[in-house]
Amino acid sequence: MHAILFPPVLLKPCLVRPPLWGAEYCYFHTHSILGIKTYIDPDTYEDPSLAVHEFAKEIDPSRIRIERVIGAGEFGEVCSGRLKTPGKRDIPVAIKTLKGGYVDRQRKDFLREASIMGQFDHPNIIRLEGVVTKSRPVMIVVEYMENGSLDSFLRKHDGHFTVIQLVGMLRGIASGMKYLSDMGYVHRDLAARNILVNSNLMCKVSDFGLSRVLEDDPEAAYTTSGGKIPIRWTAPEAIAYRKFSSASDAWSYGIVMWEVMSYGERPYWEMSNQDVILSIEEGYRLPAPMGCPAALHQLMLHCWQKERNHRPKFTDIVSFLDKLIRNPSSLHTVVEDVLVMPDSPGEVPEYPLFVSVIDWLDSIKMGQYKNNFMAAGFTTLDVVSRMSIE
Repeated sequence: MHAILFPPVLLKPCLVRPPLWGAEYCYFHTHSILGIKTYIDPDTYEDPSLAVHEFAKEIDPSRIRIERVIGAGEFGEVCSGRLKTPGKRDIPVAIKTLKGGYVDRQRKDFLREASIMGQFDHPNIIRLEGVVTKSRPVMIVVEYMENGSLDSFLRKHDGHFTVIQLVGMLRGIASGMKYLSDMGYVHRDLAARNILVNSNLMCKVSDFGLSRVLEDDPEAAYTTSGGKIPIRWTAPEAIAYRKFSSASDAWSYGIVMWEVMSYGERPYWEMSNQDVILSIEEGYRLPAPMGCPAALHQLMLHCWQKERNHRPKFTDIVSFLDKLIRNPSSLHTVVEDVLVMPDSPGEVPEYPLFVSVIDWLDSIKMGQYKNNFMAAGFTTLDVVSRMSIE
């Protein structure tokens, strides 16, 4: 996988408002690099309420009808309801509320997520409808996702989907992550619990508040001086040195792939966090879930490369999944059938991503037999998987 090198781009600064430093205030506002908007950290604003109004629309609370409580967030309840749009149409929404008795710090943390979400515009990223900040309760209003979080949705429908449907879900998540990565935003907490699913099985990346409690299970988050980290989903360099990047998001994406293909199983099962950290360090990687196509487990293993520069970029992941979707026979070979996979899941093979028999032969250093395979009719991985010794 080769990075595409672009010529340097001159960024034009635009004077907006003072961030936290300096007497002469200059601020690089939303600018375009090769036509792609870049993300601005709301913490660079001296007053966080200015950031939220820069990126989120204020909604008149009379346009919101709260119907029922659907969950609890760190800061208050999450409800479903309806929002009357300026065109007088009612649309379903989810409403996060900030519970009474909050301090300014909590209000700032709560609205920070809206300041982040409001900068994004992509079909696979949860859409912010707006905020209520001028009356109580303070609210964040987002599009409503009928099927809730991906992990519980998959557990509820264990075994119900075709491999192509699952790959379609993974492709949507990768597309959303490619968009975030192109904008220079690092998610840090990519996990199936933070992906929402609508009635069309469309997956959208959500949960952009970084200060929240990451999991209810105190065992599941490892505390460092900079806050809690969800160990099972986090790349080794991010756990050890807090080096978060799009490459650490790619590691987490590999775990999300595993969660999807196992219908919401818990990564590393009942292993303790400390055992997970030590096992990863020693080279252990999650084995393929039952019935998982070999090509998908290979992609997972690529995402879990120890050296972060060796992991695929989200643009590579999207194009690889597109190839699989266009060539469904490449998904017929499941890991149990592929004799060349390592005996121990602790070994990470250095295979390139492949979708054709020719690529596969090259990857196992048998490229000289291409013509023999083609002549004998072994033209797809599916046919190869059914080869017998005769």
